[in-house]
This record gives sequence, structure tokens and C-alpha cells, in this order.
Amino acid sequence: MKPKAIDDQFPTGKNNTPILITSSKIVILTLFLLTTISLYIHNTSPSLFLSLNIISNGTSIPHYQKTNASLHLRSHAVSTNISTTPLRSPEIVTNGSTPQYPESSSTRTNWSPEIIANGSTILYQRNNSLSSLYSSNIATNDSTSVGLDRGCNIFKGEWVPNPMGPYYTNETKCEIDDRQNCMKFGRPDTEFMKWRWKPYKCELPLFDAVEFLELVRGKNLAFLGDSVGRNQMQSLVCLLASAVIPQDISYTPDKRFRSWLYADYNFTIISLWSPLLVKARETDEPQGYLMNLYLDEPDEAWTSQIENIDILIISAGQWFARPFVYYQKGEIVGCHICNKNNIKELDLFYTYKMAFRTAFQTLLNARKFRALTFLRTFSASQFENGEWNTGGDCRRKKPFTRHEMRLDWYNLEFYKTQVKELKVAERRGKKRGLKFKVLETTEAMLMRPDGHPSHYGHWPQDNNTAADCVHWCMPGPVDTWNEFLLQMLKKENEETSSERKMLGLNQEKIQSVDGL
Repeated sequence: MKPKAIDDQFPTGKNNTPILITSSKIVILTLFLLTTISLYIHNTSPSLFLSLNIISNGTSIPHYQKTNASLHLRSHAVSTNISTTPLRSPEIVTNGSTPQYPESSSTRTNWSPEIIANGSTILYQRNNSLSSLYSSNIATNDSTSVGLDRGCNIFKGEWVPNPMGPYYTNETKCEIDDRQNCMKFGRPDTEFMKWRWKPYKCELPLFDAVEFLELVRGKNLAFLGDSVGRNQMQSLVCLLASAVIPQDISYTPDKRFRSWLYADYNFTIISLWSPLLVKARETDEPQGYLMNLYLDEPDEAWTSQIENIDILIISAGQWFARPFVYYQKGEIVGCHICNKNNIKELDLFYTYKMAFRTAFQTLLNARKFRALTFLRTFSASQFENGEWNTGGDCRRKKPFTRHEMRLDWYNLEFYKTQVKELKVAERRGKKRGLKFKVLETTEAMLMRPDGHPSHYGHWPQDNNTAADCVHWCMPGPVDTWNEFLLQMLKKENEETSSERKMLGLNQEKIQSVDGL
């Protein structure tokens, strides 16, 4: 829309007497207004990601900064007495083909995460300090302010002791994947089940199964993603078991695609297995580990199922670190750990971005898609003293405090990448009346290294040497994800009711005007 034309005349005062303004005053006034406006825009424009506040032993550690960032990073120090300086950009050191992240002009020696690619082996150098806080104040959406106190962010808080224990046990009549059934396989400690998430400025209400079922009456809820997404789905089924035992109406014996019907509420929970969100195919490689990933083609396993979905929870993560050859528009564009000299090594986070972009684009373009979509944020693995294939494990017995919590650059990039794509989809979705929200679980789960199965997802004699520090024991901290989900659904229901009420009032006003 063109700006409205401005009258060329000088402003006038009382009795239309001209107000004389000297040229010097005009210049000063103009400069003042321009400066004020620019500062206002700088301080109030919504930035997608806010800078990290990092504290270690009471001293300040600089904000994370990525060079060449296209996003405005706004600093929020924890205390006005804490000074902040730019952090040296993470870098990738390679022997040839892997792209490098340029180094910023300022450096910090005590935390400089690097990824070193040496042939096909990738080593992640992490911070050796166990007393560092990596607290990301990353703007997601208004859904963080839910509950009785609308000014409270339920995703910001800490874990507090809960002597009442979990909502259910591994004896509850619900399906728990053996790999997450830690008590069945002899985990000796039970304290990991006796903690609750406590937001800083309010209380997170207990999960109410009947209340949840009433909110989703007549709806279909789908979990789209990998086995960690299925982890959340099974948690929800177990939480609802206190009210209703559902009927298994799965169309296949494949446990990756399950459907549960709550007949009295005409409500269905569906699991859509698609760990990469986009089309993937095996290659002809004799080793069998390399796959083709088609970054601009959504996975048909879920695209054919979305038209009747009312609530969609989408997530993806750990699978993207495996070896791939990448395709776009039917052509090879690069690869990841493919050991092929004639194919360019692509940044892992580029492919992660493109997979989410394709998934959200597919939802936006689906004519009959009307679901409320939640992005369940990245769930970081928490191996210590090695990775999954080098003896890493997760044997802690209690949560991290906020001052012990760690988020390395690698996991932070996963988080930022997916949330950025969600925000783009959120803006575009408004044109179609579609809603995209963030179900923020990353920060809370970074404090729960004690909640993983480790070696308690199988019998000791099974000779499985790899620890599981990716999935979550059930019952355990994963149940908190569904406490968050319940509060977000309640907020959405309140907003929808308010919108309908306002629409009704507006229609009454229109009718009143027409009747005059």
C-alpha cells in the first residue's frame, strides 16, 4: 500500500498562523526522529532467537554468536552486573571437503567447541566443565505463557523433588517399549522417577487424564517423527490409562505405526513413523550403511495420513547424523560421511533445515490439512565419556542443577534450525488460518541426564554393548512433555473460545448497523 501523501505546507498554529521553523531546527528534529525510530525498531523487533546466557561459577561467559548470522541476536544478561562479550564462533576443522564456519574476530579460550572431521570419523569436542550453564532464552511463541498465570513461562524452571512419584508404573496396562522399560530390566535406582518440573513463576498443574480427553474429544492426534516421538506417544497412552484403556485399531502389526482409539471420547492417537520426514531410500552400497535422502520430497508414509489429523506433533533429530547422499530436484547435491571424493560434503544442519522446510511446506500446501501443529523441540543425546559407539554412557542418578546444565554448539544448532523453520511456517500459516506452535522440551530435558535407559533397556545377557542415552525411561521425565502438551491445548481452547466470542460480538454489531 502506498504511503499517504503528506501536505507540503508548514504546520499552522492558532488562527492558522504559520509556525516558522528554521532549517537548522528541521535538520536537528529530523535526526532526532530517525535516531529514536531506529532505536525503537532495534529494541522491539521480534527476533527469532535470543542470545544465550551462560554462567559458570558466578562468572560471565560470553553469548553464543554465529558469524554471518541472518538473524538479529538480542542480548539478555541474567544480571545487570554481568558483562557479556562475543564468543568465538564454532568451527569445523577438516582435511579437505567439509565446509568451515568462519571464525569471529573475538575469541574466548575457555569454551571453543569444535567439530573435527578426520576422514569419516567425527569427534565432538565438548566442554569439560560440569558446572556450566547453557541457558538459551530463545523466543518461541506465546504458548509459553500458559496456566493460571498467563505471564508465566512454563518451559523455564527447574526440577524439584516429588516424593509422590510417577503417574504410572511399568505394570500399568499400557504399552511401554522394552527399550524404555527401565524397571523391567533391573534399573536399581528409582529416584529418577521422583522429580517434577517447577516453572519459576507458577505451578505446572498435574496431568489430568479426564481433562485431556475432554479437550481432545472427537479429534485425531498424530505423533510424526522418530522413536523419541513414539516415546512421547507411549507416555501419553500410559498417562491416559488412569481414565481409559484404549482399543488398538492399528492397521499393521508394525509397532512403528500404531493407532489407539478412545471410543467414549471418539478420540484417536496415531503414530506416524518417519524419522527423517522426507523420502529416504537405501543405496546399492555393499556395506548397507549409506542411504539416499531426498531433501525436497516428503515421506509418503505420513503425507497420505494427514488430511484427517486435528492435532499434529512433529519432531526429528538423531537420524540426521548418519551417512547420506543428498538429492534435490532429482540430482545429487552433496553427502554426509559418504567417503566419495566426487561428492561435496554438505553441512549437516543444512539438510536438517531442508527436511523441516519440506515437511512444513507440505503441510501448508495440503488443501485439506487443518491441524494444529506442534514442533516438539530437539531432544539432545547425553552420552558422557564417549559417544554411543565409543563407550559413552549416562549413569547419573539425579538431575543437573541449572548451573550444571550443558548445551553444546552441536545440539544448539539442531534446536535453532528447527525452530527457525517453524517460525517461517507459523507466519505463512496465518494466511490459511493454520496454527504452528512450539512444544519446548529441550531446556528441561538438558537437566535430566539421569532419565535415559543406559543399559536398562534389555537383559544383561543380550550382549548389547551400546548404552541408550537418547530415549527416555518410562515412567520418567518424558511424561513432563505431555504435562506441557495438556497446558498448551488448554490455552489453545481458551483462545479459540475467545476468538469465537469476539467473532459473535462483531457479527452482532454488523447486524445492528444493518438494521439502522
